[in-house]
Amino acid sequence: MCPGIEADEPGACAHCGMALEPALPSLEVPPAEAAELRDMTRRFWLALVPGLPVLVLGMDHLLPGQPLMRLLGHHLSGWLQLALSAPVVFLAGWPLLARGWRSLVTRNFNMFTLIGLGVVTSWCYSLAALLLDEVLPAAAKHGGHAVLYFEAAAGITALVLLGQVMEMRAQRRTGAALRTLIGLAPKTAARLRAGVEEQVPLDQIVVGDQLRVRPGEKIPVDGVVLEGRSSVDEAMLTGEPLPVPKQNGDAVTGGTLNQTGAFVMRAEKVGRETLLARIVQLVAQAQRSRAPVQRLADRVAAVFVPAVVAIAALTFVLWLLLGPEPRWANALVCAVAVLVIACPCALGLATPMSIMIGVGRGAQEGILVKDAAALEALGVVDTLAVDKTGTLTAGKPTVTAIHLAEMWAGFPTPRTQPDHMAAGLQTPPTKTAEEQILTFAAALEKHSEHPLAAAIVRAAQERNLPELDATNFNATPGGGIEGHVAGQALLVGSASWLAERGVTNLDAQHAAVAACHARGETTIGVALAGRLAGWLAASDPIKPTTPEAIRELHRLGLKLVMLTGDVEAAAHNVARSLGIDEVRARVSPVEKHRVVQELRAAGRRVAMAGDGLNDAPALAAAEVGIAMGHGTDVAMQSAGITLVKGDLRGLVRAIHLSRAVRRNIRQNLFFAFAYNALGIPLAAGALYPLTGTLLSPVLAGAAMSFSDLSVVGNALRLRKTRL
Repeated sequence: MCPGIEADEPGACAHCGMALEPALPSLEVPPAEAAELRDMTRRFWLALVPGLPVLVLGMDHLLPGQPLMRLLGHHLSGWLQLALSAPVVFLAGWPLLARGWRSLVTRNFNMFTLIGLGVVTSWCYSLAALLLDEVLPAAAKHGGHAVLYFEAAAGITALVLLGQVMEMRAQRRTGAALRTLIGLAPKTAARLRAGVEEQVPLDQIVVGDQLRVRPGEKIPVDGVVLEGRSSVDEAMLTGEPLPVPKQNGDAVTGGTLNQTGAFVMRAEKVGRETLLARIVQLVAQAQRSRAPVQRLADRVAAVFVPAVVAIAALTFVLWLLLGPEPRWANALVCAVAVLVIACPCALGLATPMSIMIGVGRGAQEGILVKDAAALEALGVVDTLAVDKTGTLTAGKPTVTAIHLAEMWAGFPTPRTQPDHMAAGLQTPPTKTAEEQILTFAAALEKHSEHPLAAAIVRAAQERNLPELDATNFNATPGGGIEGHVAGQALLVGSASWLAERGVTNLDAQHAAVAACHARGETTIGVALAGRLAGWLAASDPIKPTTPEAIRELHRLGLKLVMLTGDVEAAAHNVARSLGIDEVRARVSPVEKHRVVQELRAAGRRVAMAGDGLNDAPALAAAEVGIAMGHGTDVAMQSAGITLVKGDLRGLVRAIHLSRAVRRNIRQNLFFAFAYNALGIPLAAGALYPLTGTLLSPVLAGAAMSFSDLSVVGNALRLRKTRL
């Protein structure tokens, strides 16, 4: 669809002929969109079933001995082709002909103009040749009979209908991304009025309403916490796995997930004003702005179509005025030969064949291509905007270091315990104080669902440390956890929360802990009996394959821009270690989208790589969206390319593949137009003054077929491309 073209109801674009897309996304598949896909699918099968016999009959002259022609005879074979091809062209292919006619009337020549001319000319000429076999000159015959092109008309129609079905299915998958985004918001909310709670539909919420949000519920709209404390999973906004603590006065965003505590909030933005609604609108707008794959063919058609028609008309007039007898027959044969040899078979195969082989080659390397235009465009990008968490890094925190508090000698053993604490005491048989801290912390954290808790438990398991049981377990949302382990009171949490619990020696932390904060790492304090024992440092590690991939991307000439919702320290630390050219930290999904637009407005060819829901608007706004295979469904649906292994080295291979496909397409287009450039003058009778003969339609058809074979053979070379 062309940008700026709008209509009140579903239909085709007046310029390019492609189907219009809904301006406003909805939670359900639009009935008109579903009906159009079903109709086009039925038309394809209607074209395929009778079209295959037509192709077999029409290509019989290429087989040794022409077995079907000998069995049926030319006359019966021709009438069978007529009967079978008529429903293919005029029933199944009617929408294509209508679009081609509209392009002629409006003078917006496009792909459907070429298709319509090629199909109608081939079919009508074949009908005339079948009815007027005796009248046609010898140049229009082969073996004493007129040459028919019913199979060309049927074959072109079936191929184009298949392309339309594939395009509509791709658009439907794109719409699924929007429907997933819309579905993130809950359908109802718990509204408080005069102390009474009631469940109301989300569209009835107005600014100023007080809403209650319980643990495990999605926050309905954007607003501010009035009372209560909790931790909120904001990964859809920031891409960061760590929940964010919320208390009185803190802002909350609709669609994010409340985790541990209940709170009351005041609605500040509702309906289309919420951040989630704005993300949906940005994704929809960006997806509608994408040009179809056939845009190149349409640009060529804008010049090629009128030129071919003009040459055919001039050929007819010159033969009618200057040609030998029979003038009318020769003029008609030469004019039709020009249109037939210019039939867009090879042009129609040039891009799809390369794309089809390239897509298959990519699948072998773990590169899934949803949007063929994205594969085409990837080879010319010069800027890669990349998310940090889950793309450059592993996407889940791990314990990177354990720092002992100053003056801490380690956990006491049973022999050194006071008598009233020694009874039943089971301290772990560990060798170092660091291992003791990790063992005790894991005993508490295994009862928590916090991502940092999972990191601590995983670190203890990787070190094969013993598992201890915890009693009197209690968690404070956004703060920490407390309980008894091996008979001792233990606290694990943030520094501020430990201070609230009366931990005394927090200021005596080791200098290494301050260095952790400078690197953007998160630290978790562990306190025993009111005194700080040590700190656990956690961070999201860089994937082992990322440095190599970054070096290769730089070698390919790409500028790398990191867009992340993480804090400045962590973002710049990752960027320095990898050699990232530019960093934008603490950016929201809307800001990521804006940065991509700014880069494109500055003349950059931008690809965006990400894995989270927060990356969806930027993925859709970029020329090429690249999703990690382990990411969210919304990210993969918004992107044109998915890297199954979630490894940026796959992006390097995808760029090599795209550049190979682009070269192959240019070669195919050369083959397609070279045969037309040579064949059109010959079909017009350029050799007649020298040889006294006209180009036989058989040779014209053979040249057209050879052009198709050249395109197919060249495209097959992509299967051997080294990535």
